[in-house]
Amino acid sequence: MAPHESRSGLKTDTIETPRHARHAYRQERPISRMLWRDQIEIHPDVRAGKPCVKGTRITVYDVLEYLAGGMSEQQILNDFPDLSTESIRACLTFAAVRERRLSSTAA
Repeated sequence: MAPHESRSGLKTDTIETPRHARHAYRQERPISRMLWRDQIEIHPDVRAGKPCVKGTRITVYDVLEYLAGGMSEQQILNDFPDLSTESIRACLTFAAVRERRLSSTAA
């Protein structure tokens, strides 16, 4: 760890991520992609074809809006017992994969 001075003037420790560690992380991405495919489905007859958590009518966008609005994962799970921690993470992964795909086609 190397000491680092933040903008506020406080000294913090930063951890350098070795190049090989970043590469290893990239190799793990297909596993997370499989996770969302196990949890997210798209059917034209359900919520106008929006991606939903399997077996529910809860869209990926609903979950993302709850998180963006400040709800904790536990609050979402309490309000929607059909969801699981894995399904919430699948929504996040789905959004990240879609964003990455959109970014790569725009470039």
